[in-house]
This record gives sequence, structure tokens and C-alpha cells, in this order.
Amino acid sequence: MVRRLVAGLAAIVLVAEAAVLVLVHIVLGRTTANQSMSIAGSDPDVMSKATYAMGAGMGAFLLLCAALAALAALRDRSPGRFGRVVLVSAAVTHAVLGMLAVGLVGWAAFAALMLILCLLVLILTLYPAAARQGDGGGPVEDAPPPPPFGELKPTSP
Repeated sequence: MVRRLVAGLAAIVLVAEAAVLVLVHIVLGRTTANQSMSIAGSDPDVMSKATYAMGAGMGAFLLLCAALAALAALRDRSPGRFGRVVLVSAAVTHAVLGMLAVGLVGWAAFAALMLILCLLVLILTLYPAAARQGDGGGPVEDAPPPPPFGELKPTSP
């Protein structure tokens, strides 16, 4: 129950974050184009188009993360290998951006990024690892239990 709630909440928050970041990049791109701003002789049109492209890329990445979180919530299963890699990269990105946000934007932005980081980490840790499949299609048996304490022998003198 908690796993589904966390994954669903993370999906909603990631969609909202994607929308906000795309809007911010649209405003930055238009500002760059309208002011004909240039850094060290760079073409303002290229800078504004690059800003639009970065916003679209970040928005698409966050929407992919939201879709993976929503899928995990609907199926109540851990994301697959690809999904886990994408969610781990999103978590690392939020951690790095959180560190930068403290100095550049403030504590409110840091708190928002850490909230999203916590949701991503909870998705990754609340769901158990996918069951391994053996030759017969069923789960593989775990290793036999260790021997009793008295039978243990040291491996080095």
C-alpha cells in the first residue's frame, strides 16, 4: 500500500517538475532571443534554441521517470533493469542539483529537490529486487544456511 502511494506521488511530482522546468526554459529562451544577449560572441539564436532543446530534453527525461514510477505503482512491482538505471540517474541528478541549489537559489529549492530525491530513493528501496528465474521457471532456491558456529574453521592462521 505504501509502495504504491510513494510511486504514485513520485509520478505526480515528477510530472509537475517537468512542466515547471519546461516553462522556465521557455522563458529563458525567449528572454535570450528578445534581448539579443550574447556571451563571448555566441550567436543569440543558437543560445535560445539550445535553451529550448535543453528544456525539452529535461522535460522528456522527467516524464520518462514519471512513467516508470506510475508503471511501478500500477503493477506494484519493482521497475526492471532499465527503469532502475533511469531512476538511479534521476536520483543522482537531483542530489547534485540540490547541492547547487542551496548556494544559487536557496533552501526552498533544496528542500523541493531533496523531497523528490527521497521519493525516487523510496521507489528504488521499497520494492524488493526482481525474483531470479531458474531453469524450471520458478524462483531459484537460496543458498543453504551456514554451518553451525562450532563447525566454522578459520581461513587464515
